[in-house]
Amino acid sequence: MYEPDALDLCLLQALQLDGRAPFRRIAEVLGVSDQTIARRFRRLRGEARLRVVGVADRSRLGRTNWIVRLRCAPDAAEPLADALARRPDTSYIGLMSGGTEVMCTMKPRSRQDRDDLLLDRIPRTRRVTSIDACCVLSHFYGAPLGWLNKIDALTPEQEAALRPDPPGAVDGPVAPDALDEALLEVLGRDGRASATELAAATGQTESAVKRRVRRLRASGLLVFYIECDHEQLGHGTVAVLWLKVAPSRLRSVGRTLAGHREVRFAAATSGQANVMVSVLCRTTEELFAYLADRVGAMDGVQAIETLPTLREVKALTYVTPR
Repeated sequence: MYEPDALDLCLLQALQLDGRAPFRRIAEVLGVSDQTIARRFRRLRGEARLRVVGVADRSRLGRTNWIVRLRCAPDAAEPLADALARRPDTSYIGLMSGGTEVMCTMKPRSRQDRDDLLLDRIPRTRRVTSIDACCVLSHFYGAPLGWLNKIDALTPEQEAALRPDPPGAVDGPVAPDALDEALLEVLGRDGRASATELAAATGQTESAVKRRVRRLRASGLLVFYIECDHEQLGHGTVAVLWLKVAPSRLRSVGRTLAGHREVRFAAATSGQANVMVSVLCRTTEELFAYLADRVGAMDGVQAIETLPTLREVKALTYVTPR
């Protein structure tokens, strides 16, 4: 197994802070050469399947995500997960323990798209036995791999030097035009695509696409995340927790979960289990200790359902290789 060293971890956290940070800037902050950073980046791409992706913050678009739990016959779960992963309107697919449940995050572009998916297409899918669709009401923490912000590889001074300016306040949803959408499509495949590549894909000049990318980032619409093989980083135990939390404690529980090193995603959802948490641990023993000693001890947590993940089929925009 590939084992990243301290410099690799610093580079990963630097990219989590700013996915488009020039290698020159990262190298200067870390005290190494540009060539060293470029070489490490290429190695992480090969060994740990590192990807930088630029995606639209759907809350800035006024759109809602849905987390869907699909239960089906054992021999139907994996083909269903693979088929859902190929859809552009899904951003996370997990094959859960037992092999009979597929968990899927869906991002419909409109109410009609949502109804077509949840009320028509999925219910008519063969061998699906039950469907639970939960609306994401509020995010407490991050995208699927936001946990790289918590690995503490960088010093506070290095973090401050690499952290980009925060987006400005925006009143109401942002409305991207056709050229913005074209840029987002390219950046969704490669968040570090050069200005030359972006210009070629959109038919604009390099200066024009640079201005648009700056504007999209400043508005908060365009955000960058890191995808990588967390098992290569020593975190081989993945699980989803469904918590039933007293409504009066939702905010405080969410804030506490967001600060846990194990948590890479947490959100309040509709449904009886009203908080969904995705966690990464090194071992099953570590997962047990986290559940028993930390989550179970939180004031307001009334029940916990724990679902280990057998295979992550898709994260954000990339289908994960088997």
